[in-house]
Amino acid sequence: MKREKMVLTLLLVAGWVMAQTNPYRPLKAKRLIAVQGCVSRSSDYVLRQCDPGNSYVLHPADTIKRGDYIGQEVKITGTKSPTLSDTSDSGRSAPSTTITVNSSRTISRKCRQ
Repeated sequence: MKREKMVLTLLLVAGWVMAQTNPYRPLKAKRLIAVQGCVSRSSDYVLRQCDPGNSYVLHPADTIKRGDYIGQEVKITGTKSPTLSDTSDSGRSAPSTTITVNSSRTISRKCRQ
């Protein structure tokens, strides 16, 4: 009887640990998004959309080279997070969202904007 309780306890603990580390559980903090726009650079690499007028700070993941896309219209897929404000650009409104780029694809070699 004592052994059965111990086995049951171990199974319950193992199930709880697996539920906490399940890779298929959706992460609310990291949401995958896809956006299309033109890449430019001032102090950061930025993706700008004409319509609806959004802009995103781009941070690379792995081997993505943001500089290869300057002046091009691209589709970016990645995870978004809030952008930290930079006091040096106080005269301009900075993008409020940062995208960590997982993949990028050129739509057009020249921006239409």
